[in-house]
Amino acid sequence: MKARSALLYSVLRLLAFLVPFGILMLFPIMREYYWLAAIFAALIGLSLSVLFLRRPLEEMTSGMAERRERERRAATDEQAEDAAAEAADD
Repeated sequence: MKARSALLYSVLRLLAFLVPFGILMLFPIMREYYWLAAIFAALIGLSLSVLFLRRPLEEMTSGMAERRERERRAATDEQAEDAAAEAADD
């Protein structure tokens, strides 16, 4: 996984929440009910991230899948080497 893609996705998701939250906090009623502003901002942020952050999410998840596959291959290689060493000893 590339650290850049994970960092970029995380920052964009935070901005997708913080910007609507900041705008909602400008309204007097939302200052009184800040928890309601947080709920609305979370829903807006989720919607924005689903619509506009598909590419960074795909890059991040593909990087995670590649890393997991490399680790799985390394584990099977180690097991094969151990089995070959044990067979050689016997």
